[in-house]
Amino acid sequence: MTEQPAIPPHRYNAALADRIEVAWQDRWEREQIFRAPNPVGPLSDGFERVRDKSKLFVMDMFPYPSGAGLHVGHPLGYIGTDVYARYKRMDGRNVLHTMGFDAFGLPAEQYAVQTGQHPRVTTEANIETFKVQLRRLGMDYDQRRSVSTIDPGYYRWTQWIFLQIFNSWYDVDADKARPIGELVADLDAGTRVPGDDTNPFGREWTDLSEVERRQVVDAHRLAYVHEAPVNWCPGLGTVLSNEEVTADGRSERGNFPVFRRPLRQWMLRITAYSERLLRDLDAIDWPESIKLMQRNWIGRSTGAHVRFDTDSGPIEVFTTRPDTLFGATYMVLAPEHPLVDALTAAEWPADIPRAWTANAATPANAVQEYRAAASRRSEMERQTEGKRKTGVFTGGYATNPVNGERIPVFIADYVLMGYGTGAIMAVPGQDQRDWDFATVFELPIVRTVQPPADWDGEAYVGEGPAINSEFLDGLDIATAKARIIPWLEEHGRGRGAVTYKLRDWLFSRQRYWGEPFPIVFDEDGLPRAIPDAGLPVLLPDVEDYSPKTFADDDDTSEPEPPLSRAKEWVEVELDLGDGLKTYRRETNTMPNWAGSCWYELRYLDPTNSEKLVDPEVERYWMDSTGVDLYVGGAEHAVLHLLYARFWHKVLYDLGHIGSYEPFHKLVNQGMLQLPAYTNSRGFYVEASEVEDRDGHFYYQGEEVRQEFGKIGKSLKNVVTPDGIIADYGADTFRLYEMFTGPLDQSRPWDSKAISGMHRLLQRIWRNVIDEETGKPAVSDVDASDETRRLLHKTIAAVRDGLDTLRFNTSIARITELSNHLTQLTSVPREIAEPMVLLLAPLAPHVAEELWSRLGHAESLAWQAFPVADPALLIEDTVEIAVQVNGKVRSTISVAADASRDDLEAAARSDAKVVPYLDGKTVRKVIAVPGRLVNFVVG
Repeated sequence: MTEQPAIPPHRYNAALADRIEVAWQDRWEREQIFRAPNPVGPLSDGFERVRDKSKLFVMDMFPYPSGAGLHVGHPLGYIGTDVYARYKRMDGRNVLHTMGFDAFGLPAEQYAVQTGQHPRVTTEANIETFKVQLRRLGMDYDQRRSVSTIDPGYYRWTQWIFLQIFNSWYDVDADKARPIGELVADLDAGTRVPGDDTNPFGREWTDLSEVERRQVVDAHRLAYVHEAPVNWCPGLGTVLSNEEVTADGRSERGNFPVFRRPLRQWMLRITAYSERLLRDLDAIDWPESIKLMQRNWIGRSTGAHVRFDTDSGPIEVFTTRPDTLFGATYMVLAPEHPLVDALTAAEWPADIPRAWTANAATPANAVQEYRAAASRRSEMERQTEGKRKTGVFTGGYATNPVNGERIPVFIADYVLMGYGTGAIMAVPGQDQRDWDFATVFELPIVRTVQPPADWDGEAYVGEGPAINSEFLDGLDIATAKARIIPWLEEHGRGRGAVTYKLRDWLFSRQRYWGEPFPIVFDEDGLPRAIPDAGLPVLLPDVEDYSPKTFADDDDTSEPEPPLSRAKEWVEVELDLGDGLKTYRRETNTMPNWAGSCWYELRYLDPTNSEKLVDPEVERYWMDSTGVDLYVGGAEHAVLHLLYARFWHKVLYDLGHIGSYEPFHKLVNQGMLQLPAYTNSRGFYVEASEVEDRDGHFYYQGEEVRQEFGKIGKSLKNVVTPDGIIADYGADTFRLYEMFTGPLDQSRPWDSKAISGMHRLLQRIWRNVIDEETGKPAVSDVDASDETRRLLHKTIAAVRDGLDTLRFNTSIARITELSNHLTQLTSVPREIAEPMVLLLAPLAPHVAEELWSRLGHAESLAWQAFPVADPALLIEDTVEIAVQVNGKVRSTISVAADASRDDLEAAARSDAKVVPYLDGKTVRKVIAVPGRLVNFVVG
């Protein structure tokens, strides 16, 4: 039996990696290596050392701490920012890099409902698990700055920001938010009148009662209570966001029916910032795809508001095509529109098509039944293209404002109350949805734009001259628009306008595990702010963490949040400036988006109990457009990023911060995609138990189908980093995740390829360390010109890869350098030490260990990153193409500074070229140094 060779005692392997990594993590923590000093305040210790360095603020989208801990997909972005932060720190920057936790969330509340354990207990245990896992990955976080959104010291300031929004209004003339007290002062002084739709009483400000004045003021606030159509899920007992409702109108969690119905909810007036949210996208460095998604979500449109008179009052619509008004042959209201009841006739008018009635005895019956059906559909389902158009006639009519025609008014679910005015003028000749509806309901179709002669389609949406439009006939679309808007304004029937698809932010949740609102309601049912001294408003302990649930189909039920059962907490005595009175607390909680809207600011000054953030600290780290690098998933392209920008701009307007955008540069990391497997019934099976038999896959003896998808519990393909770190070490795991592709690209996960990165670290270790003794194996001899030149090319390439977040290219060039050094009898120290520094951001533990064994007492975290010598980047020789009559016949290697005569001589003597010149007359020689030689022969 052949004996296996003994493994050298100092070989780099998993056991050695574990010892090295834990030891260096302990040392980093002990020596506080990664603390980033502020210019002033309690975290300013050490600022003198970095005063002359430029700052760099690097952030990840912080995680929700789930009970399962990290899987291998989570650290992709975290490792990427860690590599970048380490590199920039070595390159002379004062780097702020930390990690917090977005800890309010439904899973912990669900677990509390099932077990009775307080969600805080579950969540804090999960946070500790995450912290252990992140530490084991070697992250360079300044732990002093870590925050958790569930900490009362944190959500005190979340509540404080909400009150800033509540106590503000948007001054359109100043194009900014202002304190609500300034609005009241202007109204009292008579220098301002209430804004549109804020005074339902029809009397002057001076004639209003105190309660009426408060209602008018409340209607101006950026945070306000409003009866809005929401997604009410009786089976869950809570309102759901649109994202939590499936396309078929059911809850994503539990598959319960969801109904659209009006409920009183807190809203944030993000729409006031629509134009600024659009405009300021030009000032930030984000992927164009993300900017486009935000622009589309905000949805800026230019057109006109047009008034259609009815016997029950005017209907106002917004249209981007006022030039088509002459083709408006009917109107459609959202089922929830407030005029529907008044418009609904007692009896059906005579001689209307049966299709208009839905076979109901009266318009009221038809409307009631249709509304009930529409309430069971999600907004997504209602807007699905291609679905058969449904609706009913209200029995009421409107007057077309341009031609006086009497046109019927329908309700239909494809019109949403939350978009525009909740009403549309239907022009079937120029809109396919309107054409489809008109066809189903036998409504007239009038074209207002002349299609081409060969047009054989239905609705025509292209360019052409106006027709059937009286004084607009013959005009192109743009000219017709420009003509009709002044006409509408002159005749008092409309006005030019800019509108946005963006809707105000529904900010209430009927849940326990969220930030309590710092609001109470008085005897008039109006909201009052809790004074700053009363913050934070703490969550009370309750016996039951679930909201009251109802029968699945009980669409008339009313929300009863868990907090509403904490009677001693709900009823509170306070002195809010007019004596001690009893108030009722708000029993909804804030959505889980709230805490993530501002956490970048708390990272800056996490111990400040007097201010949200010290102005000097915020100015130092944020400049004018925020965090220098923000990395996270593209799934947050709209909601989180839009909400955070909105909060930031309110705080900027009110003078609390000096930056007007929160995140200057955004990078979306790609996804790791793992194999997932489905059986013959289409159910996912546990991927870890699937066997690969010659390209076929089996689970418990049954063949299953392989697909690739995002890592997740639903696909049963979760892989955690813990086992990989145990088998190879954290540095190997870091290198593998960074080597699989540029940070912003998705890539497949292949556990078999991880060993390649481990072998790379073993080679680098052997380049520097004697595996028998554990001592440095480097020499003090001078490196050859070839080796020195390769080092500096590697430095330049590694820098480029790190700067552009293409870490895979940096690793590839380090690999080339290491392979070259492997061929040398000894590695010069002048090469080994820079190589270790190049490796440091990517594999920091092994780099620190090598640096230490090379005789350096200090951590390399603040060592200067190598800089390439430009002179050594210039090639000694270059490859030149040799052409004969324009066709490449050979390639020659010549000195980089070779003259034209030298090029020609070398080309003429090349063995591959000689046969093409023999016996030929060379009529011309074109020699371009550094490029080519071309012989023109005859």
